[in-house]
Amino acid sequence: MTQNVQKLIVIGAGQMGSGIAQVAAEAGLRVLLNDISEAYAAKGLNRIRANLERNVSKGRLTEAEMDAVLGRISLSTTLNDAADCDMAIEAATENLDIKLQVFRTLDETMPAHAILASNTSSLPITEIAAVTKRPAQVIGMHFMNPVPVMKLVEVIRGLATSDEVYQTVYELAVKMGKTAVEVNDFPGFVSNRVLMPMINEAIYCVYEGVATPEAIDEVMKLGMNHPMGPLTLADFIGLDTCLAIMEVLYEGFGDSKYRPCPLLRKYVKAGWLGKKSGRGFYQYD
Repeated sequence: MTQNVQKLIVIGAGQMGSGIAQVAAEAGLRVLLNDISEAYAAKGLNRIRANLERNVSKGRLTEAEMDAVLGRISLSTTLNDAADCDMAIEAATENLDIKLQVFRTLDETMPAHAILASNTSSLPITEIAAVTKRPAQVIGMHFMNPVPVMKLVEVIRGLATSDEVYQTVYELAVKMGKTAVEVNDFPGFVSNRVLMPMINEAIYCVYEGVATPEAIDEVMKLGMNHPMGPLTLADFIGLDTCLAIMEVLYEGFGDSKYRPCPLLRKYVKAGWLGKKSGRGFYQYD
């Protein structure tokens, strides 16, 4: 048995949240795009509009289809709007306290049948579920960035997640045009547990003077056939986000192999966060 999800609220209208809202609306769902202010929510909608317009100009979408997708998205600035939604996908800042507060509020506001999902990239679903009265209906739905392009969704079962909720979310991911992969709730799941230590090790290679960032990226691109080198990727993800995930891995497993490189900490303290701040391992105009 699976549930019928028709109306969805996405919490957080940043890059991830707006991408999730876009693919949900493209899949025919009615979507509320929620953020703490009208300006943030509108910025998210503008990002979606720009993505869709690009698809129209490339002939992947008609004007009418674009209008239909945009017509299914409404903006929201209060979680009270979740009262008539079948599901929520939280894509707020990667901060456990913020997420727990959002989930407490959603749990009080949403109908009894509603599913609560988190797009967290590393925080424990079981711990998030524990602050609600419906842990069986809490699940992780970790999309990759940029959401409209990347095919993968890690569907993360918490300790109490029911089979019905898992199956519903799995099918919803497929309906959104994604490939869903089942993952159990451990720090970093699969994607970041494998990716982040690789990025961290690449940073250690810079820190220890093994090679320049350009050389390290070139080795991984040409030698391992990666589309992008690990240090370029780190700059794209945001070095603050990389550090936060390494901290989660380090705390969660207590294993020294997850120790964040001191150079990563130094860059984050200096405000060198990568592409978004104009400077990371590379400089951006």
